[in-house]
Amino acid sequence: MSLNDAYQPINCDDYDNLELACQHHLLLTLELKDGEILKAKASSLVSRKNIEYLIIEDAGSTREVRLDKITSFSHPEIGTVVVSEE
Repeated sequence: MSLNDAYQPINCDDYDNLELACQHHLLLTLELKDGEILKAKASSLVSRKNIEYLIIEDAGSTREVRLDKITSFSHPEIGTVVVSEE
């Protein structure tokens, strides 16, 4: 999938869980739709050109992950959240 794919907003409850994870800088396990698994600290959520991104930190570097590319995320405090679109 390219970055030019039409963005599909995620469910509000899933977004709220990501927001909470960012507020507490939780270390999340993210599973992306392309099969990639990431373990990184949730930093913040940003929106650019009507596309929302999760900013994660891993080993001193930051990365932006489109919210609609996340299959699921998990942390012991919030459990596993399977992301659904609006």
